[in-house]
Amino acid sequence: MYKITELYDLEHTLAKPYLEQFEYPWEALKGLKDYIVELGSTLGEEYEQREENVWVHKTATVFPTAYLGSPCIIGPNTEVRHCAFIRGSALVGADCVVGNSVELKNVILFDHVQVPHYNYVGDSILGYYSHMGAGSITSNVKSDKTLVKVHSQEADDIETGLKKFGAMLGDHVEVGCNSVLNPGTVIGRNSNIYPTSCVRGYVPEGSIWKTHTGEIVTKEP
Repeated sequence: MYKITELYDLEHTLAKPYLEQFEYPWEALKGLKDYIVELGSTLGEEYEQREENVWVHKTATVFPTAYLGSPCIIGPNTEVRHCAFIRGSALVGADCVVGNSVELKNVILFDHVQVPHYNYVGDSILGYYSHMGAGSITSNVKSDKTLVKVHSQEADDIETGLKKFGAMLGDHVEVGCNSVLNPGTVIGRNSNIYPTSCVRGYVPEGSIWKTHTGEIVTKEP
C-alpha cells in the first residue's frame, strides 16, 4: 500500500527510470539532487539551460520574480508564478502550476500537479494530477528532530531512516485548503483531505480524511 507501484503511474514523470530503482517512494529522496543534475544534462534542445543546472522547457512560463535554485527542471507548459521560491532539487513535470509564494525543495512533481497558492512542499513526491489547496503544506521535520516513521492503523510502522520526509501523495489526490501533512504522511490514490486537516500516517486509496477528527471513510463510487 506504500509502494511506488501502488501510488503512482510512472508514465507521467521524467523520473520514471529513477523511481523504478526503489520499492518505496521516500527512498528516492536522498539521491534526487544528483539525479536531476544527471537528467538535465541529457535533455534536448526543447529545454533552455538558464544557468548552471537549471533547465526550463521553452513552452514553460516563469514569471520575472520567481527564483529557480539549482538544480531544477521545469517541464513543458508549466507556470511558475510570481515570487515562487524553488530552492533546488526540484523536478517539476509538464502542465504544472507552481503558484505565487510557493516554496519547493527536494521534490518530484508529476505532470499536471497544482500547488498554486502559498504552499510549502519539501522532501515530498506529488503524483499525477494531485492538487494542494491554498495554504496547505508538507511538514518535513518532526518537532523532536527524530527520524521519521510511516504510521498505519493496519500495519507496523516503517522506519525510513530519514530526518527530513514530508509527504507522498498518490495520483489524483486532493488536499484541502490550510491543511498540514505531518512528516511521513502517505496518501493513496484518488483520496481527499478535508480543508484545515492535520494529517498523520497513511490514508488508504479512495478515501476521505475528515476534518479535525482524523476519521477516514471510503469514498462512494
